[in-house]
Amino acid sequence: MKKKLGILLLTALALFSCAKKQEPIVISPEDYHGSVDKVTEVMIHDIFSPPVASRIYAYPNVAAYEILALKGDGYNSLQGQVTDLPQIPEPENRENVNFDLAALIAHIDMNKRLIFSEDRIEAYRDSLYGIWEEMNAPEFEASKAFGLKVAGHIAAWMDKDNYKQTRTMPKFTVDSDEPSRWQPTPPAYMDGIEPHWSKIRPFVIDSAAQFKPAPPPPFSMEEDSDFYKEVKEVYDISNEITSKGDESEEIEIAQFWDCNPYVSVTRGHLMFATKKITPGAHWIGITKIASRKTDSDLAKTIYAYTKTSIAIADAFISCWDEKYRSNLIRPETLINEHIDDSWEPVLQTPPFPEYTSGHSVVSGAAATALTSIFGDNFAFDDDTEIPYGLPVRSFKSFAAAADEAAISRMYGGIHYRAAVEIGVNQGRSLGKFVVDHLDMN
Repeated sequence: MKKKLGILLLTALALFSCAKKQEPIVISPEDYHGSVDKVTEVMIHDIFSPPVASRIYAYPNVAAYEILALKGDGYNSLQGQVTDLPQIPEPENRENVNFDLAALIAHIDMNKRLIFSEDRIEAYRDSLYGIWEEMNAPEFEASKAFGLKVAGHIAAWMDKDNYKQTRTMPKFTVDSDEPSRWQPTPPAYMDGIEPHWSKIRPFVIDSAAQFKPAPPPPFSMEEDSDFYKEVKEVYDISNEITSKGDESEEIEIAQFWDCNPYVSVTRGHLMFATKKITPGAHWIGITKIASRKTDSDLAKTIYAYTKTSIAIADAFISCWDEKYRSNLIRPETLINEHIDDSWEPVLQTPPFPEYTSGHSVVSGAAATALTSIFGDNFAFDDDTEIPYGLPVRSFKSFAAAADEAAISRMYGGIHYRAAVEIGVNQGRSLGKFVVDHLDMN
């Protein structure tokens, strides 16, 4: 009798174990946020430049989005809307595939393809794979096969965007006596980064030069010239706000939007980098904040990330096209040479030409995309910079946040007024074009 009961108990346990493994796998918006946060963490560790970081965000989101569009949740494929994007393949058996799970798997796999520290993504991926396989092995295997197939499909399209070719193009040279030409700045005196980024294939805009801005004021260090007045304005604002000490809100604003992954710290004979997010990553963080505040479901969350990351990626292509066209010298160089040789900006000057302001262009584009998704006058508390020791800042709208991000570059002493004001309008025009030309839902 006892033996019979033991056999029955073992049989019941086995049946319970099988039933447990057949539990449907549910993917939540938080699961997707987790994957985005993980790639952000790895990008900070690997120190990717702001333009490259924008590319890393865009492609995994497109892969995930296309899977959900194929699922049929009311979202339209980007095929025929995004440059050269081919239609993704159908799964062999739709009934066996969990499309939400496949989308997340594709996102994770694309992340792994785009960063250096693959082991960090692999560890994250494998921890999730183990959970999903235990929950429902057949559903997991079918969804994984489809997700990885789509990731390979998107990766093949990605590989034709000219990124690999730009890795072998010549460095930016500064061998010129032209006084307006950009020069490397202290403390690291790094070469100009990504001088060929305008050659990257855009996602939605027609070309890198489509939103070419008006040129900056003509270079002149004559005191009555418009350009000199802009240089002097940067110097005067810097002196004014630093004289306030710790009570300066302008310095708080500058530091909040710094987002410079190339900050170098010198201590004695040692120089090392402090690791921060890029400006695009900050706006990806704001996308997460808005998605959470609105309790967006998984489909809308992926839609928000995809639309915003595409706008950010095209904004970097547009901005970098102008940066290396106008090739304008930074305030720090001119102020030290002509006004005050001991002056230092509040923020460390990033290593590329001045005009237009990258933060301004990207913020204008991202805010426009987010407004199209979540509406105007969308108030939010921005806690993106808490991991870097900075407090929460509150905004009445995405547009207000973009305006503050733009002016922060003047407060930081690294941009002239024209780069900020023209830059944010450049970004808004580009963002509107992206929004108007993407029929996603």
